Amino acid sequence: MSVSIKSAKFDPYNMWLQLSDGRTLGVPLSYFPALAGATAEQLAMFELSPRGIHWDGLNEDLSLEGFLVTQKLQQVRTP
Repeated sequence: MSVSIKSAKFDPYNMWLQLSDGRTLGVPLSYFPALAGATAEQLAMFELSPRGIHWDGLNEDLSLEGFLVTQKLQQVRTP
């Protein structure tokens, strides 16, 4: 995959991922129980990799490919 996550930010309800191709993905934290129940400090302790984002302290790994597939499915469902 030639696209990667360049940065991640969080607000109380969403994770915002800036991608290398210029896109920004907004993903609700409620989709991921481990993230939804985490403190701001826990959320900030992530590591980016070419394949996605990882929180060692939360034992959570999310792939960029999974985010992109979810985004496409949501777009298809929008009238």
